[in-house]
Amino acid sequence: MKRTLRGSTLEEQLHLTNELYKKQNLAIIQKISTPITPVKFDKETKFITLAYFEKKSTVDFIGIVQGLPICFDAKETTLKNFPLQNIHLHQIDFMEHFVKQGGLAFVLVHFVEYSEYFYLPFEELQFWWNKARNKGRKSIPYSAFNKELLIPAKGAYIDYLQVISKLANNG
Repeated sequence: MKRTLRGSTLEEQLHLTNELYKKQNLAIIQKISTPITPVKFDKETKFITLAYFEKKSTVDFIGIVQGLPICFDAKETTLKNFPLQNIHLHQIDFMEHFVKQGGLAFVLVHFVEYSEYFYLPFEELQFWWNKARNKGRKSIPYSAFNKELLIPAKGAYIDYLQVISKLANNG
């Protein structure tokens, strides 16, 4: 599979999930596109064949859940760990500022090997990120993920609001 197609199934699952949340009046979550500038365009197929990114993206999704602003990135790994190179400094900065403004930031991590989806709170991500920057481990091992933050998947839907609701009721 080409690197550019990685995560497209996960993204489609999240699109379907977010549409369901919208229909059920639970949340409104939007995919944030990375702005590009086309360089080459194939007139026959009407496809952009070469482009460059105008600026760095923030996170994959942003929205509101019953009055709570949320933002998250969705990542997939075929490894038995989550490589921190999949997250970039500008994303950490964005999520940190988002949390300071009262929002909820997290990463939805899909471990392909186990067919499991985890809710990784920003604070936990930041802990591992800082550890890696101080010459520590450059990935989060599967075993470090909190099983209580396992996101239920039902067919094509990834019910991450169930974890958010559980955390809200416990906090």
